[in-house]
Amino acid sequence: MSRYVFRMPDLGEGLVEAEIVAWHVKVGDLVNEDQLMAEVMTDKAAVEVPAPVTGRVLSVSGAPGEMVKVGSELIVFETDAAAPAVATAPAAADTAAAKPKPAAPAPAASTAPSRSNGHGAERAASTTIASGGRVMASPATRRRAREAGIDLAQVAGTGPSGRITREDLAAALSGRGEPGATHYAPGSAPAARRTGTEEIKVIGLRRVIAQRMSEAKRNIPHFAYVEEVDVTELESLRRHLNGRRPEGTPSLTYLPFLVAALVRATGQFPQCNASYDAERNVLIRHHAVHAGVATQTPDGLKVPVVRHAEARGLWDLAAEIRRVSEAARTNKATREELTGSTITVTSLGKLGGIVSTPIINAPELAIIGVNKAVERPVVIGGAVAVRLMMNLSSSFDHRFVDGFDAAAMIQVLKEMLEHPATIFIPE
Repeated sequence: MSRYVFRMPDLGEGLVEAEIVAWHVKVGDLVNEDQLMAEVMTDKAAVEVPAPVTGRVLSVSGAPGEMVKVGSELIVFETDAAAPAVATAPAAADTAAAKPKPAAPAPAASTAPSRSNGHGAERAASTTIASGGRVMASPATRRRAREAGIDLAQVAGTGPSGRITREDLAAALSGRGEPGATHYAPGSAPAARRTGTEEIKVIGLRRVIAQRMSEAKRNIPHFAYVEEVDVTELESLRRHLNGRRPEGTPSLTYLPFLVAALVRATGQFPQCNASYDAERNVLIRHHAVHAGVATQTPDGLKVPVVRHAEARGLWDLAAEIRRVSEAARTNKATREELTGSTITVTSLGKLGGIVSTPIINAPELAIIGVNKAVERPVVIGGAVAVRLMMNLSSSFDHRFVDGFDAAAMIQVLKEMLEHPATIFIPE
């Protein structure tokens, strides 16, 4: 037998340390080469670290939430002396040893789990074991299963190659019951007192989100501006175009119209399509419009980027918004697709409410939020009419965008959205 020391690899971009998010092996485990052994998080990305060799785990360094410096001992294996092994892995390990992901782990998209009898479930569960003995599931799914006390080896996977999806785990949780438990009709169960607390360590993507939001709110004086928009005509156009869209083309939401209008508006207000380099104390006005699309994922908020929105048509914008958002949700977005936005749009969809106060995605200077569209009585020409109304909630960096300019830009957006044909008329 020989001893193999694997050190925290060099993850690039000048990073000197990484945070341990989760361990998937423990001391005493027999681990196969390329088996997932840990997840680590940098300020740039989440990284899955596979085992470099086959062997038994002798020791691990760092608990979840702790920072480990590049080159420090991460895990020690006992390997078979007959197998070729190096006594110590180099500090700057090949990047293939650590497979970077653009953001924190998220469950892969899948179809709903299929129904089967017990034997079928056992067969399906057996297909979730990848070569090397590892259950195929995203780190987020593994974490949820671990918290719920579910053995993923007993869960039938319906994803590609038997991968266990979020829906598979949800089905396993809903199907688990206590033997002999008393069942009550809805509303008839006796109330019971709840005691105790739960402590959740803030690590991984949630830590990065908390840090960035705190820095943005602490360092940027936000100027908030809300304007109501009559989107009756926009909704009529949207429905008309969706009814005529080619087969296989994604349906239009309000976002591609908003981004298209934003391209026009930032042409008049270039100070809003800009970023601030605090280290150099320089404002950078961007000619291109790289629109960030705030996207809620199972592991937190991500902002994938629609690059060169100014060069895209309406259908192209809709397709690209859907593509990058889905890539972020399923953890398939590249690092380039999650960085470099110049202005961000955000929408809570059906939960949009009346007003929101979005936090600026630093180092940008502006963010535009879409609230829910609802029918309301509106006075038009002295008569009350029912119109579809929606609020735009925006925030601007008041250090560099004056309140008058912020309000003026939103008024330009309002006019274009209320008369959507103007979005497409050449200037």
